[in-house]
Amino acid sequence: MDWKLEGSAQKTESHVLQEQEVTLEDTGEDGISESFQLLQIDVECEHREEMTTSNAVWRSKNVQRKQRHWEKIVAAKKSKRRQEKERRKANRVENSGIYPQHSKRFLRSLTKERLLEAKHSGPRLCIDLSMTHHMSKKELSRLAGQIRRLYGSNKKADRPFWICLTGFTTDSPLYEECLRMNDGFSSYLLDITEEDCFSLFPLETLVYLTPDSEHALEDVDLNKVYILGGLVDESIQKKVTFQKAQEHSVKTARLPIQEYMVRRQNGKNYHSEILAINQVFDILSTYFETQNWPEALKKGVSSRKGYILQNSVE
Repeated sequence: MDWKLEGSAQKTESHVLQEQEVTLEDTGEDGISESFQLLQIDVECEHREEMTTSNAVWRSKNVQRKQRHWEKIVAAKKSKRRQEKERRKANRVENSGIYPQHSKRFLRSLTKERLLEAKHSGPRLCIDLSMTHHMSKKELSRLAGQIRRLYGSNKKADRPFWICLTGFTTDSPLYEECLRMNDGFSSYLLDITEEDCFSLFPLETLVYLTPDSEHALEDVDLNKVYILGGLVDESIQKKVTFQKAQEHSVKTARLPIQEYMVRRQNGKNYHSEILAINQVFDILSTYFETQNWPEALKKGVSSRKGYILQNSVE
């Protein structure tokens, strides 16, 4: 009885072992293949992790290099601003006894006071803008720039003129160009009118400044109104402003360039007395303050015009 049970148990164990062997034989090749695949996946994952780490390190170094470069630029700018601030401070200390320092608000108030005073008691200057309808966009831009520079010079003058822009409409291309190019143009302290300068003032008080006049300007008279033709003409049409003055029987005058300056020899043999309106104004303003024509002409007539002062030759 016991022998039969032992035999039966041995048969059972033998049968189980045989089944396991058959199972291993059936799955041997597939199991090995799967193992290699898992191993390959592990290797690829490790390689990817290494590449990711390497790229991250490279990007990190690149970012750090750019950050260091940017910090150097910022530091250099701060250093430059600090040096400029110290230089201005040193200049203020050096000139404190000569030029008293005032706040910007005080200086603006002083400028406004001078300009308003000129409106009542200063010399008057009209810019005749009635000839701009034939001008190109480029010429209008140049004229707007000249008006800006003229107004800027007048603001800085110790004895400013009162300026009036005549024949000037707010819906004109020039007005739009002045608004575009000149910050704060709408708040300029000057008169703007659509009226013509010849109908705005008595004709006997008007003096049209034109390079084609036969009469040299001798002095700036407070009882006169001086007119500058607001004309930028690249085609160089001659005697436009002179003829306009004659049509209205208005006196004309030219700057005394011929009286105080001489022609300078140059390669192009170029000599011109035609100046931008801001250059003419600089001459008038300087003369009005200094009563010295050579000094005034030197400021407004550049050497490119082909003229130099007589004493420069001597």
